[in-house]
Amino acid sequence: MPLISANGVSLAYEESGNPADPAIVLVMGLGLPLVFWPDAFVDGLAKAGFRVLRLDNRDSGLSQRIEDGTHPPIPVAMARSVMGLEVHAPYDLADMAADVAGLLDHLSIGKAHVVGVSLGGMVAQVLAARSPRRVASLTSIMSSSGNPFVSMARPRALGAILHHPKDPDDPASVAGHLVHVMEVIGSPGFPADPGALRELCERAARRGYDTRGTARQMLAMLASGDRRDELVTIAAPTLVIHGLDDPLVPKAAGREVARFIPGAKLLEFEGMGHDLPAALIPKIVSAIVQHCRAAGMRS
Repeated sequence: MPLISANGVSLAYEESGNPADPAIVLVMGLGLPLVFWPDAFVDGLAKAGFRVLRLDNRDSGLSQRIEDGTHPPIPVAMARSVMGLEVHAPYDLADMAADVAGLLDHLSIGKAHVVGVSLGGMVAQVLAARSPRRVASLTSIMSSSGNPFVSMARPRALGAILHHPKDPDDPASVAGHLVHVMEVIGSPGFPADPGALRELCERAARRGYDTRGTARQMLAMLASGDRRDELVTIAAPTLVIHGLDDPLVPKAAGREVARFIPGAKLLEFEGMGHDLPAALIPKIVSAIVQHCRAAGMRS
């Protein structure tokens, strides 16, 4: 398991594919480690001719926990965010984007295609806006601009992600919690195979799922606020993918991201929720591959 120091933190990462191929970085969502990327998704990109890099974001998986400082309870931070007030957090999305850039630096990669899901999509957006020379193309999946008025989750979905495992130190309890969350926020048109879902969640629990770290990542999102003014500066060719039945990040949020990023293409899937359903992975991978190839590695 490679572990590097980048941007002042220790980050775990893994890679697949041929190191000589164009690099594509996958940035995972809230609290989840890199192993939560489905194997079919990773393997599909590698077989299509990409060097696939995945990292555990800070505060998840095997990467460093950022335990310094105090922060407000999540409900208070959410209320302040909706009111447009400042939210205090140990770090923000720009810090997480700098972690990704630090990984590229460590591997001597000047430019990469960047794909992010959910919170990872927000990190990818910030990287594309603030470090345009590092991003050959951007794919933002089931993500948002930070505008709280188009990002309101359904109550049951929000309740699921705010709920904690009964025993956060027990991998079995954590896996059970993640299974429940994914059952709530997953794709109604493409229900997950129960065995495959449990295996994926157990894999994530074994690698490391930290409830306090997840809360800090959520605070990073809230502290970063509405980023629409930043989205309009993104020059990288952008593909926005969103499910029409996403209960956690509504379709309006994905449509807004596509509207604010100049020239962005929007791809929506009926029946898709807040996950990467097995039945849609071939189509999603194909769309990303075509997008990246069209973008190339232009300077």
